[in-house]
Amino acid sequence: MKVSESMSDSIYLDNAATSHPKPECVYQRVLEALRCGGNAGRGGHDASLAANRLLFAAREGLADFFSVTDSSRIVFTPNATTAINTALFGLLQPGDRVVTSSMEHNAVTRPLRRLADLGVEVVKVQADSRGRVDQADLRQACLEEPTRMLVLNHCSNVNGQLQDIDGLGAFCRQQDILFLLDGSQSAGSFPIEIEKQQIDLYAAPGHKNLLGPSGTGLLYIRPNLQVEPLTYGGTGGNSHSDLQPEILPERLESGTQNLGGVAGLLAAIEYLQHQGLPRLRTQTRNHLQALIDGLRAIDGVRLYVADRIECQGDAVSFTIDNVDPSEVGFRLDQDFGISVRVGLHCAPDAHRSLGTYPQGTVRVSPGIFTHEDEIEGLLAAVRKICPKTVHQ
Repeated sequence: MKVSESMSDSIYLDNAATSHPKPECVYQRVLEALRCGGNAGRGGHDASLAANRLLFAAREGLADFFSVTDSSRIVFTPNATTAINTALFGLLQPGDRVVTSSMEHNAVTRPLRRLADLGVEVVKVQADSRGRVDQADLRQACLEEPTRMLVLNHCSNVNGQLQDIDGLGAFCRQQDILFLLDGSQSAGSFPIEIEKQQIDLYAAPGHKNLLGPSGTGLLYIRPNLQVEPLTYGGTGGNSHSDLQPEILPERLESGTQNLGGVAGLLAAIEYLQHQGLPRLRTQTRNHLQALIDGLRAIDGVRLYVADRIECQGDAVSFTIDNVDPSEVGFRLDQDFGISVRVGLHCAPDAHRSLGTYPQGTVRVSPGIFTHEDEIEGLLAAVRKICPKTVHQ
């Protein structure tokens, strides 16, 4: 993925939407799984049993990656949105109270809006202008009235602000409040130990920083917590009964699994563990620092990032004075072959917090396969797009 000096080669900087490219082993494992055939739990023949073993191995791999003791508490989902909806609709009832923040993605905001229409009280804690949510404000909001659940976006998909969750799980456990953490932008970038950090529910997609294929995701559910399914149907077992199974993961995994996707996700997890998250994080952080420093040095650019580099996720947002973000994105794509995302990024409340609503921002999100010259290519393109009047 080298970039020519003329910048005619494509530069992909939209990893916050979906990571690209994937490790080569991911592509290979997906193809192998598709060629093997078989439907897990639907037969005693070799192909079906091989599918069973693959699902189990992937579940075990994810459990090890997230420091979970019992892999059966990890449920496969098509994406993080389904995982979040399963947790919210499967646990909340009219009259319950939920505390969340103004930095949430629509994957949280929209189901909570629907639940509010059904009688659930939703309280939003306001973030500051950098997107940081004060943990003290979250705790205070939780204690003002009896609260059923705290829902928090671990890392913003708009400006990469990583929220402080140290001790938050323990606080919720002491107050008998369920803690649902949305790891969509942090899983695979920042280490997480689900059980040690006393996270009751954890949702993550497989296709972002976990480097797996699209159509994969997971929901962790702590022991002794019964979640009502979103979907009912065949699970491969208990076929004599018309009742949904009580035990996990079968209770929440009706229908045929995305075997190829799960196989690719397992390969991605193994790749991340082999490479080591600390080393990969250092590499990406260097790119982020170069990106931030470079954008900050361009006249006319307004930058929206985390309060400090240690809390900077992989998404960086900016605007150019007197230039609509959509025009910037269009020119980056058409004139320079650079893929970014523009607009509100499915997170209007976050943009209101940052002061970038309704026009949104240009979002740049490097990944582990991003090269230094690609960052330089983006910066050179932004300099050319900035109005001539801002140049000396």
